Amino acid sequence: MDEKKPQKNQIQIELSDEIGQGVFANLAVITHSAAEFILDFIRIMPGVPKARVKSRIILTPEHAKRLMAALKDNIAKYESVHGPIKDVKGSGGPVVPMNFGGPTAQA
Repeated sequence: MDEKKPQKNQIQIELSDEIGQGVFANLAVITHSAAEFILDFIRIMPGVPKARVKSRIILTPEHAKRLMAALKDNIAKYESVHGPIKDVKGSGGPVVPMNFGGPTAQA
């Protein structure tokens, strides 16, 4: 009886190879309505004036709040091992590294 069977009320989560590869994003834009929070994950490339949404996640307000709590918990665990994450302070809006500190492309 060494086989582990899912217990009642337990969900088996499957991760396909494609999704398991992940998608890199360096900007997140969050919008909301009374019924949902929309998280758009975007990749901005140096010298490219357009950026494409790479992934969109739609959450209920309750799930958004749980996600926030889980992120806070995981950041605290990360910082306890690796030290504080540098806090980027700006004008209050999103920090958009349009040229990434390098030369801009010219056509």
